Amino acid sequence: MKQSVAILSTLAAFVAAEVPQELSHKFLLTAVQELLQINNVFQIQDPVFGLLGAAAAIEGAGLVTNLDCLQQITADEAFTNALTLTGVERVNGLANALLFRALEKNTGSVGLKSVDCDEEAVNAEIAAISQHQDPASEGAAQINKDIALALAVQLAAVGADPTLALLAGTFAPGDLDDNTGAGNTCDDDDDPVGCIFTQNLIVPDASIEEINAAVEAAGAGAADAADAAAADVDAELVADIGDLAVRTAADSGIVAGVAARQNANVQSFAGDLGGAAPPVIEVGGDRPFEVNGATFVNIGAALERSCAIQNNACSNAANAGQLEGGTGQCGEQEAQCKAQAAQAAKTKRRANKVRQTGALDFGSCSDPSIIFADGLDGRNEASFAPANKADFSQGSALNINIISNFICSALSSACKADEATVQACEEGQAAADGLEGQDAADAFNAALGI
Repeated sequence: MKQSVAILSTLAAFVAAEVPQELSHKFLLTAVQELLQINNVFQIQDPVFGLLGAAAAIEGAGLVTNLDCLQQITADEAFTNALTLTGVERVNGLANALLFRALEKNTGSVGLKSVDCDEEAVNAEIAAISQHQDPASEGAAQINKDIALALAVQLAAVGADPTLALLAGTFAPGDLDDNTGAGNTCDDDDDPVGCIFTQNLIVPDASIEEINAAVEAAGAGAADAADAAAADVDAELVADIGDLAVRTAADSGIVAGVAARQNANVQSFAGDLGGAAPPVIEVGGDRPFEVNGATFVNIGAALERSCAIQNNACSNAANAGQLEGGTGQCGEQEAQCKAQAAQAAKTKRRANKVRQTGALDFGSCSDPSIIFADGLDGRNEASFAPANKADFSQGSALNINIISNFICSALSSACKADEATVQACEEGQAAADGLEGQDAADAFNAALGI
């Protein structure tokens, strides 16, 4: 997002009154700003103003006079503009507009709820959801969970992955006695994806199972979709959400999001005797891995160099008396680091082999194909559904994108399929887009070699 000096100055002027977190989901702001430019009827300066309190919002609200509704109006206009697009761009645009509508707005203190919009949205999908509330406010856990589940249903309805609803989550509750109003927030304009993801600060509103149940129930007309207990918040799910944010940013065509993924550190060894192992950066090109300025063709060699550098630092620290226990522990740490490097290299080789041979690895799951048939889930018309309900527990849908999105997401997360398989699934999704009935199912299945 290219923000003007005027926008940044306005935000700075209100930091004392409104604790900043409006940039925490940065890639969504970038995506919605692009949608606004298609036809900015209300002359809204930037979507970020919809996440501010009324006093700050007025500076960039354009022709909008009901400032409590600026976020909804921004999302509504973005959604309307996305409807003019086609294919994947249309689905991504609709999803980003929905996600933006569900983001938490700034308020003046920890535990203070934001005011709801008192106008009806033009688009029913936008009208079906509202903004997250301060997680320290009364009843916020259930309120925000209900919002996430409603958002998931609407995402599925437009052909997007319903688990993307987790991206609209907010922070852990702040301390009500904190007079600074800071809570557990972050705000970083230089983070292209969003600091709530990259700093692992996001709290999941619901479990994947609850989201899937809500979508399935909505499709089948059931009354109580989200009856289960609140999901446990654990580091693995938070990390999955962060990865999902990076991938979603990239899939939305945001260059910054793609760059963040390409320049990732692939050294994940956690030992820190003598200091952490230096990062192994995936930079692309003929020698795609870099360690301290040196480049390598193979990930295994790069990771082993990282392990060796760490071992030297550990030994030096032990010999200098800065690290108790002698140098033997450094050798043990290097052996552990190299063992992990060997496994990473094996995984990379398997992915490369898959790309060359076309034989896909579905991880812990099997048969991710889609069927098209009459009478699924009691429907009167033919619909799409996963052939393997044991691994892909998604209800039937009239839109194949709902099923293909779910399967591709599950392959990446729950099934732990490799990158080549996920890429093939996404290619199948694109191939099926625009086709109907069995032709759409056949196009998707063919891409996965089924």
